[in-house]
Amino acid sequence: MIRRHTTALRALLMAGDFAAAALLFVVVSIARYGPGWIDEWSRLGLDGRLASVAYGAGWVVLVWLGGLYRLRARWSLRADAVGLLRAAGLLSLAVITLLFVVHVSDASRLLIGVLLVATAALAVLARIVLRALLTAARRRGYMTRFVLMVGANPSAQDFADRIERHADLGLSVIGHLSASDATVSLTRPVIAPLDEIERVLHEHVVDEVAICLPVERWDMVEPVTRLCAGEGRVVRIPGDGRGPLVAGGVSEDFDGLTITSLLYGPDRAVALFLKRALDATLAGLLLLVLSPLFAALALNIVWRDGGPVLFRQTRVGLNGRRFTLFKFRTMLRDAELRQEEVAHLNEVRGRAFKATNDPRLTRSGPFLRRTGLDELPQLWNVLRGDMSLVGPRPPLPSEVEGYDVWHRRRLSMKPGITGLWQVSARREAEFDRWVAIDLEYIDRWSLWLDLKILVRSLPAIVAQEGR
Repeated sequence: MIRRHTTALRALLMAGDFAAAALLFVVVSIARYGPGWIDEWSRLGLDGRLASVAYGAGWVVLVWLGGLYRLRARWSLRADAVGLLRAAGLLSLAVITLLFVVHVSDASRLLIGVLLVATAALAVLARIVLRALLTAARRRGYMTRFVLMVGANPSAQDFADRIERHADLGLSVIGHLSASDATVSLTRPVIAPLDEIERVLHEHVVDEVAICLPVERWDMVEPVTRLCAGEGRVVRIPGDGRGPLVAGGVSEDFDGLTITSLLYGPDRAVALFLKRALDATLAGLLLLVLSPLFAALALNIVWRDGGPVLFRQTRVGLNGRRFTLFKFRTMLRDAELRQEEVAHLNEVRGRAFKATNDPRLTRSGPFLRRTGLDELPQLWNVLRGDMSLVGPRPPLPSEVEGYDVWHRRRLSMKPGITGLWQVSARREAEFDRWVAIDLEYIDRWSLWLDLKILVRSLPAIVAQEGR
């Protein structure tokens, strides 16, 4: 099983099942016993709150034992419903047995029956809704990772078909690179010959590369994996135990195949899922709490500098995805057209631009930049999923076009409003040093590191050291 893509989904389902079951225990208890439900359970010799937690945990364990958190090629509502009802039946036996063991004979059998049926029904409904939401999101291009097939042969066609049969993975095959091995009529486009792989990686959004080459082309496996390692792309090599040997690979089972996965960059799926959840939660709360400040800043910009209030600019995000970045406008309306006029003021040596005394700044610009307030609208980018609260600096497409291969690995993680570069070397003049710090962040990444960077970012804002 390809763990990177299933762990977060399973964690979400398990958390949802636990919360729903525990909450249902409370709701049904209140419906049966009224506001004094905790006292009623105490009279029976049980702590009602602990019982709700135990009930939720027991439900998750039984659903897990029933295999309902596993990846399946074809999802079936009927199979899920039958499995959940079976889990509910087992849980009813466990509850009745436990009540007998602890000598609780007065517990309402009606309460137990209603609770178990409602739990199973809610779990089925939750799965229907979750899958509908995931399908709708992926049809719109959200939560989808793109796979490039290296090879245009029957095994490449078969592996691509297997990937897309598993809709839960959220993977989409963009096409094939031909290695002069095409022997079948492919159902996906051949994008380019294999020797143009670097150009394809730079011109397309590619999150993963699947290598399905015939034996006579195994000599290309090492250079392809080396290139992908340099750019932070995940590599998958399906095989039957007789495939090419690669160092550092992780063996995984997927749909009856043994997959060698080479994972470059952060791969702690649950922690990455929690990072996204933290981003969305904090960004949403901050947008709500800071809405009066947003309004005040907008009015100030209109009063002192005129409209528009927001500055929109195309930036490059995760693995080459382009998105529109939002900031409060700090420069004149024609600032981008005058870029060549101020090129000599650039304080950065390399593929980036920074000028402390940029003549294109508006009257409000210096203050907004010094305090970092111009960055606040990027909270909307975080909420949308284009950015993270913490990550590498989001580059311009023109900057990315001039990257060396090793620079491109900084695109293997979502860009952030703040980052390790901002709290440790914000005045650094060497672009290569910026990139080195971003790669250090990617290699060391953890939720704890993100939290430390967020805390360390606050003094920089207070000291008005805006970038």
